[in-house]
Amino acid sequence: MNFSRRAVLGGALAGFGGVAASSLLAACGDSGGGGSATSEVTFGSNYSDSVPKAAMAAVLGSYPNGKNVKVNTVDHNSFQENINRYLQGNPDDVFCWFAGYRMQFFAKQGLAGDLSDVWSEVGGNFSDALKAASTGEDGKQYFLPFYNYPWGVFYRKSVWQQKGYAEPKTLDEFKALCEKMKTDGLVPVAFADKDGWPAMGTFDYLNMRINGYQFHVDLMAGKQAWTDAKLKTVFDTWRGLLPYHQPGANGRTWQEAAQSLLNKQSGMYVSGTFVGEQFPGAELSDLDFFAFPEINSEFGRDSVEAPIDGFMMAAKPKNGAGAKELLKYLATGPAELAYLKSNPTNIAANKTADTSGYNALQKKSAELVGSAKHISQFLDRDTRPDFASQVMIPALQTFINKPDDVDGLLKNIEAQKKTIFAS
Repeated sequence: MNFSRRAVLGGALAGFGGVAASSLLAACGDSGGGGSATSEVTFGSNYSDSVPKAAMAAVLGSYPNGKNVKVNTVDHNSFQENINRYLQGNPDDVFCWFAGYRMQFFAKQGLAGDLSDVWSEVGGNFSDALKAASTGEDGKQYFLPFYNYPWGVFYRKSVWQQKGYAEPKTLDEFKALCEKMKTDGLVPVAFADKDGWPAMGTFDYLNMRINGYQFHVDLMAGKQAWTDAKLKTVFDTWRGLLPYHQPGANGRTWQEAAQSLLNKQSGMYVSGTFVGEQFPGAELSDLDFFAFPEINSEFGRDSVEAPIDGFMMAAKPKNGAGAKELLKYLATGPAELAYLKSNPTNIAANKTADTSGYNALQKKSAELVGSAKHISQFLDRDTRPDFASQVMIPALQTFINKPDDVDGLLKNIEAQKKTIFAS
């Protein structure tokens, strides 16, 4: 089932009702625990694009009990937008999800299974930071990391070498480079937000570069007012950059924006390393990136947006034993490397994984993440899912179309934030 983001936001799923949870992901059972390691395990997957879907198939194909894993794949955006009703219905035994606040939100509601016993066996494979990102407010672990990937400013090395471009370290240098690209006939910055979430990456970087990581965390937790002058500075700065961005972003998918970079029509693209999925074969070696430029010297470039993807277990899995065995396998280096072999745009979460085969993009990604003072999880993962989908998606799209009324936009966000965070 492949519902567009606009249909969801427009309320087209309001009548989906009882069939949403049971049919959306072809879910299984609502009885607790039980089962066995060798009986059927259902796996709810949001790996719907061709490259990650094939990579996940390779991972599960290497699992000794892989023939007993029933995979239910759903369009990535539909999965995210319907996750709440999915978990309140009959979710799969194991499902794909994200670390940090997004995990904690459902764990707090009792919609996720406790994986502390799994962590007692596999915890040595992960850093303390990854364990913290997998831990709920009650101190128990509810998430298993699989890989992560940084966001940066991507470009084609061959184009930059041909034009003589140099990496901009500051916002002023970035603007100067954009001006040069315009005179060279390039769209300086590829841009897309049809799916609602891509523009969040640009917002996060502008906010962290201007106001710092802690302000970002507090803002996402509802502890800062959106009417604060600091946010006006963020949007005013962004408005000054929009003329360098690809027009018509709300009608363009991230894949289409990536194609403009691939086809040498755009000079840069603010995105995650998954942009490499659009670069076939040898073309991937021509893809490079740099950290988002400094704006405020107080914070420099100390924060990196590097979301952690992984897995969770249903609160009441039909096959709890089988689910945990599958998760233990997914926590191994070989499992992660099986994925990365088919999708070499991410970096393994398992610290024991053999990284000797990393390509240049992966090596640079690991260096950037490893050197970061702060790692954020992305706007729609660092805040409540209802606030991200119901408020921030339409707000950012409104800004992209009509960027002049920043005060009105921020007042509207703040009013909705108060209502949502009070619930």
